[in-house]
Amino acid sequence: MIVWPGRPTPLGASWDGRATNVAVFAGDASTVELCLFDTAGNEQRVELPDRSGQVWHGEFPELLPGAHYGFRVDGHRRDGGDRWNPTKLLIDPAARAIVGEVSHGEWLSDESTDSAPYMPRSVVVDLGEFDWEDDRRPDVPWHETVIYEAHVKGLTMMHPGVPHEHRGTYLGVSSPAVIDHLRSLGVTAIELLPVHRFVSEPRLDELGLTNYWGYNSIGYFAPHHAYAPDRDGLVAVDDFRAMVRQLHRAGIEVILDVVYNHTAEGGPAGPTLAFRGVDNTAYYRLDGDDREGYVDFTGCGNTLDLRHPNVLQLVTDSLRYWVTEMHVDGFRFDLATALARSSDDYDRFSSFFSVIEQDPILSGVKLIAEPWDVAPGGYQVGNFPPLWSEWNGRYRDTVRDFWRGAPGSLGDLAERLCGSSDLYDREGRQPRATVNFVTAHDGFTLADLTTYEHKRNEANGEDNRDGTDDNRSWNCGVEGPTDDAAINRLRDRQRRNLIATLLLSQGVPMLLAGDEMANTQQGSNNGYAQDNEISWLDWAAMDESLLEFTRRISSFRRAHPVLRRRRFFEGRPSGPSGRDDIAWFGPSGTSMDAEHWQLESPRAFGCMLNGAAISESGPEGERIIDDSLFIILSGESDAQEFTLPSDGWESSWSVALDTASSEREPMRLHRAGEAITIEGRSIVVLVAAG
Repeated sequence: MIVWPGRPTPLGASWDGRATNVAVFAGDASTVELCLFDTAGNEQRVELPDRSGQVWHGEFPELLPGAHYGFRVDGHRRDGGDRWNPTKLLIDPAARAIVGEVSHGEWLSDESTDSAPYMPRSVVVDLGEFDWEDDRRPDVPWHETVIYEAHVKGLTMMHPGVPHEHRGTYLGVSSPAVIDHLRSLGVTAIELLPVHRFVSEPRLDELGLTNYWGYNSIGYFAPHHAYAPDRDGLVAVDDFRAMVRQLHRAGIEVILDVVYNHTAEGGPAGPTLAFRGVDNTAYYRLDGDDREGYVDFTGCGNTLDLRHPNVLQLVTDSLRYWVTEMHVDGFRFDLATALARSSDDYDRFSSFFSVIEQDPILSGVKLIAEPWDVAPGGYQVGNFPPLWSEWNGRYRDTVRDFWRGAPGSLGDLAERLCGSSDLYDREGRQPRATVNFVTAHDGFTLADLTTYEHKRNEANGEDNRDGTDDNRSWNCGVEGPTDDAAINRLRDRQRRNLIATLLLSQGVPMLLAGDEMANTQQGSNNGYAQDNEISWLDWAAMDESLLEFTRRISSFRRAHPVLRRRRFFEGRPSGPSGRDDIAWFGPSGTSMDAEHWQLESPRAFGCMLNGAAISESGPEGERIIDDSLFIILSGESDAQEFTLPSDGWESSWSVALDTASSEREPMRLHRAGEAITIEGRSIVVLVAAG
């Protein structure tokens, strides 16, 4: 085979129409062999001829798009930590496509067994063939963003409106039926669970299960093959792009959940698939005097070492690739605290943050952190740099606690409703910093949150030990499904309360796919290994009433910019009315003082949002004026009277929303100073009428 010296960048196999350049970082390895496979599986090995620093490279005019390849790497064993072994075929860490499956077996523990028969192949990809047509990013402002967290397969596998051949695939996500559903909810961004190529753990294989969620990455550039027809990794590249193109046409952004904190190679006994065999001492944080163990900040067996410049380069190259070549609009970083540990401690000035902040491409997309990991000091909600938004775990816990009736101050709930300024109002951060959520893929669904108090994860084969026990859920009096009409009505109301709270809060709301139609996982709060009806959305069992309610409250949010402020409330006079931008009232209609905030009863209060006191301007500098809103939340079990404020506020109000009923509210006018009845455990939203 003809071999030229080639170039050290970009990493991976890059076809330019003339030849394929191959480059791989392999640290202090002594040899790096490119392994080529024909359709019969026969292997040809060619040493990469040149080296620039620690990157090995070569250019191959006869290596064409579609070719299958891998690496074998060898080196001189040093004091500890090296895992070079040329009997192990390695996936290219920067492969743009990967085909085939990992077949776990005895080769995992036998260092002398050739792993090639059991390994996937990397594939050379021609990225220039795809026609993006007139694709344009929606570029939805953060304050107008509504996120929908979904799994590619689970979203569409049981959807009757998706063509059978597209169910469970990228093309299914962008089918007209799914897009129409998303748009009806006011969704502006779909956040997809991991689509980087991932593999299942050996333990799951032994149990006959698979890693369904995908938080077990092995290829940071390759879209997961199982979401394309015939599980074809090469087809997956174009199908993913076609999905993005179609979603963009509908005005919907694509955000990827990415897992750069660990890899599928696991702990010391895990398989050698890619990184470990290329340069174990560079890619991972090693532990012990002999460096044979792994530092584990993730609970998954290893931690990728982003302190190493070449590892950091791989991650940022991957991110830029998904933005420039795959046109995605942002990322949600799994266990993001682990990415920013410069030593053992979290570091807000880590190299990872610095590189992202100065990068002209990455600094311009949506960046969302899951601001915790499993190591000491890992919970960092509110402590990420200004460029970032964060999954707000404090919001989730506080809202759940209030509606399940747990003891706690109303002041904490008020902070969450107002965008969590106590966590984010510093360094120029704004309400967009908080991604508010009540449920996510990890935990109970909304329906199960109101149906179960105890998890049911037996199907995972771990004797129900997995999954959190801190669900903060309430079954409304009976564990599991019931025929009791009163309990079912209460559960329905609680679901409306939770969705309404989410969409009436300042910040960026995130809905879990299926919550809008009361999808259940039958009490499982950890469906990571359930690639079946437990995790797939059951569209046939849709709660039409809850769906219509969700659409209505989402539309109400879009119609009222006072619910989508770009700046935090100040609690002082603003605008021509001379009234405070926000005010709080107890059931008597009087302003709440410090003592009221600490009372455990009554668990009810009203929040006045002054629509004439929005401090920010529109996109062309125009003044934004909205109706004033009065939002009453009652966590009391019984109905009570609530007096509408009369001291200089609006003279009359109309009821726009009442979660005590699933039906659209008839027009009802109320005068200032009037006492109205609020049903137990409900939200009433009033709009100024004069």
